[in-house]
Amino acid sequence: MKLLNLLRMAGLALGASVAVHASFAQGYPARPVHMIVPFPPGSATDMAARLVGKQLQSALGQSFVIENKPGAGGSIGAMEVVRAAPDGYTMMFASNSAIASNVALLKNIPYNPNKDFTPLSGAGETSLVLMVKPDFPAKNLREFIAYVKQRPGKLSAGYGSSSSQICISLLDKMAGLDVLSVPYKGIPLAVNDVLGGTLDFTFVDLGNAMAQAKGGKLRPIAITSEKRSTLAPDWPTLSEELPGYNITAWFAMVGPAGIPSEVVAKLHTAMTGALQNPELKERFGNVGVTPMAMAPEQLKGFIASEIDKWKKLAKDANIEPK
Repeated sequence: MKLLNLLRMAGLALGASVAVHASFAQGYPARPVHMIVPFPPGSATDMAARLVGKQLQSALGQSFVIENKPGAGGSIGAMEVVRAAPDGYTMMFASNSAIASNVALLKNIPYNPNKDFTPLSGAGETSLVLMVKPDFPAKNLREFIAYVKQRPGKLSAGYGSSSSQICISLLDKMAGLDVLSVPYKGIPLAVNDVLGGTLDFTFVDLGNAMAQAKGGKLRPIAITSEKRSTLAPDWPTLSEELPGYNITAWFAMVGPAGIPSEVVAKLHTAMTGALQNPELKERFGNVGVTPMAMAPEQLKGFIASEIDKWKKLAKDANIEPK
């Protein structure tokens, strides 16, 4: 009899918990949602996050407040999310740098990407572009490689994410170059120093690369994806000169571990609708991003596979974790 009563009480408690979660999800969101961007304003992650936030605000009826928390390849912003309450009111518009690549580059990463986040939805993917000033002597990748080879240790390149760091190191290894790599808190900061003449080149996310090329400020040499981008079909790929070179970046929404499944479902549904919106697709194209829809469970597996992929890329690029 005592056991029966205990079972009944446990059942009532479980039922109450389910009811509370369902009620919470039904009223979610009841206040503004904070979306952490682990890179500075003007970065590809930032631009994509602002476009997505606008769509989610329209779909869910609450503001999505963008908060830029750059530094340590995205780790600073990631830790803000890890420490947040798992109620769906703090999330991260993450890139592969913050979620997957850092595992390959940092010895003591302060979080576990497989355990410390709740996957919410895939968002988009993009490429990077090797960019130089218009007066750079080399006009194509073959000339670029020859020019840099003749000046070992004399040219510098800036990186503002783990993706761009690996881009530089892999180019060094595959082309037999010797370039000084300089870290920045974000790619836009590296771009500024290329424009100012402090750096010789950098790898720029496709959206910013298209804007810089259109304005005549920087000139593209080659794109990092294996195939040419439909958004810039005239730009050659690095793989056309260096077979096997293939690096792309991606974005996804995650929250702290433990967000109720009902809230996860609501956010994912809203995100799916946003990615199917013709206006968002057009605006994504303007900033060099292709939509990447992905359900939470699918995203979880994708993150795990991407960690392995970026570890291999870092190894291939001869990068030792620091």
